[in-house]
Amino acid sequence: MTATRPCPAFEDFVPGEVTTFGAYEVTKEEVIDFASQFDPQPFHLDEEAGRASMLGGLAASGWHSCAILMRMMFDGFMNGSTSIGSPGIDEVRWLKPVFPGDVLSVRREILDARPSASKPDRGVVRFRFQLMNQKGEVVMEQTNPIFFARRQSAGA
Repeated sequence: MTATRPCPAFEDFVPGEVTTFGAYEVTKEEVIDFASQFDPQPFHLDEEAGRASMLGGLAASGWHSCAILMRMMFDGFMNGSTSIGSPGIDEVRWLKPVFPGDVLSVRREILDARPSASKPDRGVVRFRFQLMNQKGEVVMEQTNPIFFARRQSAGA
């Protein structure tokens, strides 16, 4: 059996490129389950408390939105890639509530890509991710770098 190289690798990320992917439907049960475990504020747990809040209804925790984005990133392009981790998130903004029944997709923009100066086997790609609902509204925006192995270092 011939081994295939992992893809995408660092060289595949072109600054300025924009792609969209995913379709994830948020359920009431998962909103409440996530909030019960990690962010038990009333507007994430109870419909009446949500309606009485500035959110206007039962809404997912912002941290739940981050977790959904991470899953969609993995499914959309990171699975099988040469990703070797991230040093963190530069910025995350929760712009609109995420409600049960919303169907979320991701808009990914490559802001820049540069080879590592200290580790020539990798490069860093900086992304802007926008989580969008079915109306095309941006509900969350996240900017962060991710390290990827360079193709020649991935066994190609």
